[in-house]
Amino acid sequence: MISPSYLRTMARYNSWQNASVYRACEQLTDAQRKDNRGAFFSSIHATLNHILWADQMWLSRFDAASPPAKPALSDSTTLFEDWDALKAERQRFDRVIEDWTDRFEASGCEGDLTWYSGSAGREMTRPKALILMHIFNHQTHHRGQVNAVLTGFGINPGVTDLPFSPDST
Repeated sequence: MISPSYLRTMARYNSWQNASVYRACEQLTDAQRKDNRGAFFSSIHATLNHILWADQMWLSRFDAASPPAKPALSDSTTLFEDWDALKAERQRFDRVIEDWTDRFEASGCEGDLTWYSGSAGREMTRPKALILMHIFNHQTHHRGQVNAVLTGFGINPGVTDLPFSPDST
């Protein structure tokens, strides 16, 4: 279903897209980034916090990183109040994801992952391959929401299509 090559491609795509989104967000004031614009997590800032939180949570379940400092899903939108701290941690964690996928072996895609889901309130088990795809799909999904809000501000975050990523050759 997936391979280490797929994971490396998606990790680099994510880094590229995160850099584009954060660069576009630099055109906004802190108040604009934190304004409730009707996104699923209300604001750009809250949504970007949630994406980072989820990445940290999922990688911790694969023993590839520490869990987020605020482990409850209800706190996922407030991981970092300060924009510069959020941006720095995003950049750092994108490198963590890339390093993890660079070391990833095909056997890591096999079998199931079992974890306790705070959102579901129970232990869950799903195929590792499905969860690995979800990690990257989740980022893309919520980054699309941020892109929509940016568009509403008249800001074009740039090309988002995977075939145009710098590492797609």
